[in-house]
Amino acid sequence: MKNRLWLALIAPLALGACWEVDGNDNDLNSKPSWLGSVSTASYDGGSDDLLTAGLGKDGLAGAAPGYANAASPTAAEIRKNTIYVNYRALVDMTTNGGYGRLWGPNIDLEGNDTLGAGKIAGTESLAFADDGNGAQNVTVMVQIPASFSKANPCIVTATSSGSRGVYGAVSAAGEWGLKRGCAVAYTDKGSGNGAHELGSNTVTLINGLTANATTAGKDSLFTADITSAQRSAFNTTWPNRYAYKHAHSQQNPEKDWGKSTLRAIEFALYQLNELKGDRNSDNKALRTFTAANTTVIASSVSNGGGAALAAAEQDTSGLIDAVVVGEPQVYVNLPAGVSIARNGVTVPSAGRPLYDYVTVANLMQPCAAWAAAASGSPFQASVTQADAQARCAALVAGGYISGGSFAAQSAAALAALHAAGWESESDLLHASHFALSATQAVAVTYANAYSRSSVLDNLCDYSFATVDSNGRPAAPAASPMPTIFASGNGVPPSSTVNLVLNSATGGPIRHYLANGDFGYVGADCLRTLWTGNSALAQRVKAGVAEIRLTGNLHGKPALIVQGRSDALVPVNHASRAYLAANKSVEGASSKLSYIEVTNGQHFDGFLGLAGFDTRFIPVHYYNLQALNLMWAKLKSNAALPVSQVVRATPRGGSDGAAPALTTANLPAISSSVDAGNLISFSNNRLNVPN
Repeated sequence: MKNRLWLALIAPLALGACWEVDGNDNDLNSKPSWLGSVSTASYDGGSDDLLTAGLGKDGLAGAAPGYANAASPTAAEIRKNTIYVNYRALVDMTTNGGYGRLWGPNIDLEGNDTLGAGKIAGTESLAFADDGNGAQNVTVMVQIPASFSKANPCIVTATSSGSRGVYGAVSAAGEWGLKRGCAVAYTDKGSGNGAHELGSNTVTLINGLTANATTAGKDSLFTADITSAQRSAFNTTWPNRYAYKHAHSQQNPEKDWGKSTLRAIEFALYQLNELKGDRNSDNKALRTFTAANTTVIASSVSNGGGAALAAAEQDTSGLIDAVVVGEPQVYVNLPAGVSIARNGVTVPSAGRPLYDYVTVANLMQPCAAWAAAASGSPFQASVTQADAQARCAALVAGGYISGGSFAAQSAAALAALHAAGWESESDLLHASHFALSATQAVAVTYANAYSRSSVLDNLCDYSFATVDSNGRPAAPAASPMPTIFASGNGVPPSSTVNLVLNSATGGPIRHYLANGDFGYVGADCLRTLWTGNSALAQRVKAGVAEIRLTGNLHGKPALIVQGRSDALVPVNHASRAYLAANKSVEGASSKLSYIEVTNGQHFDGFLGLAGFDTRFIPVHYYNLQALNLMWAKLKSNAALPVSQVVRATPRGGSDGAAPALTTANLPAISSSVDAGNLISFSNNRLNVPN
């Protein structure tokens, strides 16, 4: 931990008496060697701002801002639409669900409606982190609010979730940091929303504008590593296709998510010194803000949360003071002999990597969606029964499950998900996750990423393409590229680019429509890349091995929050497994607590959908609580809560018309936990109450 007493003694000199520094080169602010050219813009907090792009609380809740000419948008228009889309993607934007009442730009850090439109003035700096060849081009960004305090400097990380671009965690962690007066360190962690339209050879730039790939050169956010001849041949056979950075960079960017987050912090310190630091007699910036005197909280959600944990594990420079993450997608080395139990019963599977469990889900979910226990699931009707029956039959033929009837087979598929680590609280989510293509999108993207496959490989016969009304690859009426940076999430289906199964009967078609069984052949291929021993399977496994964490946070105080019902990142493989590993590895030195929230699931952005509104609660609300609790720990040494189950209550009512969410639905994280809610670790066993 950083020495706060030392800071109290030295800060008045370091922060207020720059004329006493002799200007020695060791005192000068030094640009990191990996940092490219930096662009900085100032926002007045009126016409434009850091948090809402000038839209304010009401504008974020309203219709998309759009473009004067969507075929030729300006950088400012792209930024505004990007913030609009990314802000809304990670929180419930409905008033009944809590937006504008319990969270949102207008809600202050104490939960009160005092901030009006919630616009935040300040500066925003953007750059690439790269080794100089332009192939990595990891986007880093720092927002410094006008309220930043030189006497109490702080940084909060907001690594993007999913495969989103650099603004991906603006509502998840960025907003809290800006309201706190902290600089916010963002990064797209090298898996951001970079698309390459192969037919036109068009790519996106760091600010979302587009250019010809050849012209863009090293300034491209992502260009597929293929020759002009290869691209031409590929376009002839597979027209209207796209390459994506996360899937096709051939760099397995996940192995560097921790490093990317650390670099975002280093960039934030560098930019703070450039813009807010003291200067010597030659007007050169001095190293006013350092790791020793700046409070840093590593935070984000989903795989942005996993990146924060990775950064804390890999932090050898004392950059990070604390960690607060939500629903982290993380693969941790669960030590031999360590187990997880719920209500005294050992869970059947824990600590598996994303690729392992997501390929199980990709196989089983459409069949399991029709199990009796999943009756009435949101979006169940979208998992068409005839295709689900065909998928169940294919699973039987493939030896994955058994059963002589559709009812028995769907029950067996759901049981297979339970055996693979999903809790029964996730049963009602499998239909929606498959129907909305969350599962398939992740499975295909990560198969490509871990195996370092090229877009030319069409891994498991999948590709990304624009399609016609029948789901067949076709040229769109207008290219999605001019606005794809704002509208896309980096994992097709995204914007108007879809996931296509090339080997479908009758020719390439959207994966969901393939072969009358939701494209079982593709799902089986993806699963075999984990269970098989082919050269390609070995590449996938090698890629997965590169991203495994240790669970050692080196005594840093940390809070993890996750919803028990999470069906995308099951708690047994993520938060529970990480807590168990951490307690085993760090022992008495561990300062990690885990908050498991009942009736919470992965996608708060889905809570405005019918069936989600009545059954699930916002995990975001608890992420904000956790950040406040950690701030109190760092600033006044308040005790952190112990690991616990928080029993939130769904709103109920009619699907699509749930009553207003209130704090009565959302009991606070407790400082005094009874045995029935305590999560404990003893004798190498993590014990979670029912």
